[in-house]
Amino acid sequence: MSEDRRSRSTEAFFGRRRGKAMKPRQSGQYESQLPKLRIAIDTDTAPASMSVLFEHAPAKVRLEIGFGGGEHLIHEATRFPDIGFIGVEPFVNSMAKFLANASEAGLENLRVYDDDATQLLDWMPANSINGIDLLYPDPWPKKKHWKRRFVNPQNLSRFARVLKPGSLFRFASDIDTYVNWTLNHCDEHPDFEWLAQTADDWRTPYEAWPGTRYEAKAFREGRTPAYLTFLRK
Repeated sequence: MSEDRRSRSTEAFFGRRRGKAMKPRQSGQYESQLPKLRIAIDTDTAPASMSVLFEHAPAKVRLEIGFGGGEHLIHEATRFPDIGFIGVEPFVNSMAKFLANASEAGLENLRVYDDDATQLLDWMPANSINGIDLLYPDPWPKKKHWKRRFVNPQNLSRFARVLKPGSLFRFASDIDTYVNWTLNHCDEHPDFEWLAQTADDWRTPYEAWPGTRYEAKAFREGRTPAYLTFLRK
Protein backbone atom coordinates (compact mmCIF):
# COMPACT_ATOMS: atom_id res chain seq x y z
CA MET A 1 0.00 0.00 0.00
CA SER A 2 1.51 3.33 -1.00
CA GLU A 3 2.17 6.09 1.50
CA ASP A 4 -0.30 8.41 -0.27
CA ARG A 5 -3.01 5.77 -0.12
CA ARG A 6 -2.36 5.13 3.56
CA SER A 7 -2.57 8.86 4.25
CA ARG A 8 -5.99 9.11 2.61
CA SER A 9 -7.35 6.11 4.49
CA THR A 10 -6.04 7.10 7.91
CA GLU A 11 -8.50 7.64 10.75
CA ALA A 12 -6.46 8.80 13.73
CA PHE A 13 -3.16 10.10 12.34
CA PHE A 14 -3.20 13.78 11.38
CA GLY A 15 0.49 14.76 11.53
CA ARG A 16 3.18 14.79 8.90
CA ARG A 17 4.91 11.50 8.19
CA ARG A 18 8.36 12.77 7.22
CA GLY A 19 10.81 15.32 8.58
CA LYS A 20 14.29 16.28 7.47
CA ALA A 21 16.39 13.96 5.33
CA MET A 22 17.65 10.91 7.20
CA LYS A 23 21.32 10.22 7.81
CA PRO A 24 22.76 7.40 5.66
CA ARG A 25 22.96 4.99 8.63
CA GLN A 26 19.35 5.59 9.58
CA SER A 27 18.19 5.36 5.99
CA GLY A 28 20.03 2.06 5.54
CA GLN A 29 18.59 0.57 8.73
CA TYR A 30 15.13 1.77 7.76
CA GLU A 31 15.27 0.08 4.37
CA SER A 32 16.79 -3.16 5.68
CA GLN A 33 15.09 -3.61 9.05
CA LEU A 34 11.54 -2.35 8.51
CA PRO A 35 10.53 -5.19 6.14
CA LYS A 36 11.78 -7.73 8.70
CA LEU A 37 9.82 -6.28 11.61
CA ARG A 38 6.76 -4.71 10.01
CA ILE A 39 3.36 -6.26 10.56
CA ALA A 40 1.71 -6.25 7.15
CA ILE A 41 -1.98 -6.10 7.93
CA ASP A 42 -2.81 -5.46 4.26
CA THR A 43 -1.51 -8.90 3.31
CA ASP A 44 -1.27 -10.96 6.51
CA THR A 45 -4.32 -12.71 7.92
CA ALA A 46 -4.88 -11.78 11.54
CA PRO A 47 -3.63 -14.65 13.73
CA ALA A 48 -5.61 -16.23 16.53
CA SER A 49 -2.87 -15.04 18.89
CA MET A 50 -0.38 -12.21 18.47
CA SER A 51 2.35 -14.40 19.94
CA VAL A 52 2.73 -16.22 16.62
CA LEU A 53 4.24 -13.04 15.15
CA PHE A 54 7.36 -13.66 17.23
CA GLU A 55 9.86 -16.48 16.83
CA HIS A 56 9.93 -17.17 20.57
CA ALA A 57 6.10 -17.32 20.78
CA PRO A 58 5.84 -15.23 23.96
CA ALA A 59 3.08 -15.87 26.46
CA LYS A 60 2.54 -12.09 26.74
CA VAL A 61 2.47 -9.35 24.13
CA ARG A 62 2.44 -5.61 24.84
CA LEU A 63 1.69 -2.66 22.55
CA GLU A 64 3.14 0.87 22.56
CA ILE A 65 1.45 3.47 20.37
CA GLY A 66 3.48 6.42 19.10
CA PHE A 67 6.88 5.41 20.45
CA GLY A 68 8.81 8.36 19.00
CA GLY A 69 12.53 7.60 19.13
CA GLY A 70 11.78 4.32 20.91
CA GLU A 71 13.61 4.97 24.18
CA HIS A 72 10.89 3.43 26.31
CA LEU A 73 10.05 0.61 23.90
CA ILE A 74 13.68 -0.54 23.63
CA HIS A 75 14.09 -0.21 27.40
CA GLU A 76 11.09 -2.43 28.08
CA ALA A 77 11.98 -4.97 25.39
CA THR A 78 15.44 -5.25 26.96
CA ARG A 79 14.00 -5.65 30.46
CA PHE A 80 11.53 -8.35 29.42
CA PRO A 81 13.03 -10.51 26.64
CA ASP A 82 10.32 -13.15 27.15
CA ILE A 83 7.56 -10.66 26.30
CA GLY A 84 6.72 -9.70 22.73
CA PHE A 85 6.52 -5.95 22.05
CA ILE A 86 4.69 -4.27 19.20
CA GLY A 87 5.41 -0.61 18.52
CA VAL A 88 3.38 1.76 16.35
CA GLU A 89 4.98 4.88 14.88
CA PRO A 90 3.86 6.50 11.60
CA PHE A 91 6.57 9.19 11.59
CA VAL A 92 9.29 7.95 9.25
CA ASN A 93 12.24 9.69 10.94
CA SER A 94 11.30 8.36 14.37
CA MET A 95 10.88 4.85 12.99
CA ALA A 96 14.30 5.07 11.32
CA LYS A 97 15.97 6.14 14.56
CA PHE A 98 14.25 3.37 16.46
CA LEU A 99 15.20 0.67 13.93
CA ALA A 100 18.85 1.70 14.04
CA ASN A 101 18.91 1.57 17.86
CA ALA A 102 16.95 -1.70 18.05
CA SER A 103 19.30 -3.35 15.56
CA GLU A 104 22.29 -2.20 17.57
CA ALA A 105 20.73 -3.64 20.74
CA GLY A 106 20.18 -7.00 19.02
CA LEU A 107 16.59 -7.32 20.21
CA GLU A 108 14.49 -10.15 18.78
CA ASN A 109 11.21 -9.58 20.63
CA LEU A 110 10.02 -6.60 18.61
CA ARG A 111 7.54 -6.03 15.79
CA VAL A 112 6.42 -2.68 14.40
CA TYR A 113 3.63 -1.02 12.48
CA ASP A 114 4.29 2.24 10.63
CA ASP A 115 0.79 3.54 10.00
CA ASP A 116 -2.42 4.51 11.79
CA ALA A 117 -2.72 2.56 15.04
CA THR A 118 -6.48 2.19 14.64
CA GLN A 119 -5.91 0.00 11.59
CA LEU A 120 -3.70 -2.35 13.60
CA LEU A 121 -6.10 -2.39 16.55
CA ASP A 122 -9.00 -3.34 14.29
CA TRP A 123 -6.90 -6.12 12.73
CA MET A 124 -5.84 -7.66 16.04
CA PRO A 125 -7.85 -10.52 17.55
CA ALA A 126 -9.85 -9.85 20.69
CA ASN A 127 -8.22 -10.42 24.09
CA SER A 128 -4.76 -10.66 22.53
CA ILE A 129 -2.73 -7.94 24.27
CA ASN A 130 -1.35 -7.79 27.82
CA GLY A 131 -0.83 -4.03 28.01
CA ILE A 132 -1.03 -0.80 26.04
CA ASP A 133 1.21 2.23 26.54
CA LEU A 134 0.32 5.65 25.10
CA LEU A 135 3.13 7.94 26.23
CA TYR A 136 3.27 11.64 25.46
CA PRO A 137 0.88 11.49 22.49
CA ASP A 138 0.30 14.56 20.36
CA PRO A 139 -1.81 16.77 22.69
CA TRP A 140 -3.50 18.83 19.98
CA PRO A 141 -3.60 21.76 22.42
CA LYS A 142 -6.05 23.97 20.49
CA LYS A 143 -9.60 23.22 21.58
CA LYS A 144 -10.82 23.04 17.99
CA HIS A 145 -8.39 20.13 17.46
CA TRP A 146 -9.25 18.14 20.59
CA LYS A 147 -11.34 15.80 18.46
CA ARG A 148 -8.05 14.61 16.94
CA ARG A 149 -6.71 13.35 20.28
CA PHE A 150 -6.09 9.62 20.22
CA VAL A 151 -7.95 9.06 23.47
CA ASN A 152 -11.64 9.03 22.59
CA PRO A 153 -14.58 6.67 23.20
CA GLN A 154 -14.02 4.78 19.95
CA ASN A 155 -10.33 4.12 20.58
CA LEU A 156 -10.91 3.21 24.21
CA SER A 157 -13.38 0.60 22.97
CA ARG A 158 -10.70 -0.62 20.57
CA PHE A 159 -8.31 -0.91 23.52
CA ALA A 160 -10.91 -2.77 25.57
CA ARG A 161 -11.51 -5.26 22.76
CA VAL A 162 -7.86 -6.27 22.31
CA LEU A 163 -6.76 -6.05 25.95
CA LYS A 164 -7.09 -9.12 28.10
CA PRO A 165 -9.14 -8.49 31.27
CA GLY A 166 -6.80 -7.49 34.08
CA SER A 167 -4.32 -5.85 31.71
CA LEU A 168 -3.19 -2.23 31.98
CA PHE A 169 -3.55 0.84 29.79
CA ARG A 170 -0.87 3.40 30.69
CA PHE A 171 -1.02 7.03 29.62
CA ALA A 172 1.59 9.75 30.24
CA SER A 173 1.42 13.41 29.30
CA ASP A 174 2.65 16.81 30.43
CA ILE A 175 -0.41 18.65 29.09
CA ASP A 176 -2.98 19.24 31.82
CA THR A 177 -5.96 19.44 29.49
CA TYR A 178 -5.07 16.09 27.91
CA VAL A 179 -4.56 14.45 31.30
CA ASN A 180 -7.99 15.64 32.45
CA TRP A 181 -9.46 14.67 29.07
CA THR A 182 -8.11 11.13 29.46
CA LEU A 183 -9.29 10.79 33.06
CA ASN A 184 -12.78 11.91 32.09
CA HIS A 185 -13.01 9.62 29.06
CA CYS A 186 -11.74 6.57 30.95
CA ASP A 187 -14.05 7.33 33.87
CA GLU A 188 -16.99 7.36 31.46
CA HIS A 189 -15.93 4.14 29.73
CA PRO A 190 -17.37 1.01 31.40
CA ASP A 191 -14.29 -1.16 30.75
CA PHE A 192 -11.61 0.96 32.44
CA GLU A 193 -10.81 1.83 36.05
CA TRP A 194 -8.18 4.33 37.21
CA LEU A 195 -5.86 2.60 39.68
CA ALA A 196 -4.67 5.65 41.65
CA GLN A 197 -4.65 5.00 45.40
CA THR A 198 -3.25 8.30 46.67
CA ALA A 199 -3.23 11.90 45.49
CA ASP A 200 0.43 11.61 44.46
CA ASP A 201 0.10 8.43 42.40
CA TRP A 202 -0.28 10.32 39.14
CA ARG A 203 3.05 12.10 39.76
CA THR A 204 4.99 8.85 40.22
CA PRO A 205 6.73 7.49 37.10
CA TYR A 206 6.23 3.88 36.15
CA GLU A 207 8.54 1.18 37.49
CA ALA A 208 12.05 1.44 36.03
CA TRP A 209 10.93 4.42 33.97
CA PRO A 210 13.78 5.46 31.63
CA GLY A 211 12.40 8.87 30.74
CA THR A 212 11.89 10.14 27.20
CA ARG A 213 12.97 13.13 25.12
CA TYR A 214 9.48 14.55 25.37
CA GLU A 215 9.52 14.28 29.15
CA ALA A 216 12.91 15.99 29.33
CA LYS A 217 11.51 18.85 27.24
CA ALA A 218 8.52 19.11 29.58
CA PHE A 219 10.80 19.46 32.60
CA ARG A 220 12.92 22.08 30.84
CA GLU A 221 9.81 24.09 30.07
CA GLY A 222 8.43 23.79 33.61
CA ARG A 223 5.60 21.32 33.03
CA THR A 224 4.82 18.44 35.41
CA PRO A 225 4.14 15.08 33.72
CA ALA A 226 1.32 12.82 34.81
CA TYR A 227 1.50 9.02 34.73
CA LEU A 228 -1.92 7.40 34.65
CA THR A 229 -2.66 3.67 34.88
CA PHE A 230 -6.04 2.15 34.04
CA LEU A 231 -7.20 -1.42 34.57
CA ARG A 232 -9.05 -3.24 31.83
CA LYS A 233 -11.86 -4.70 33.92
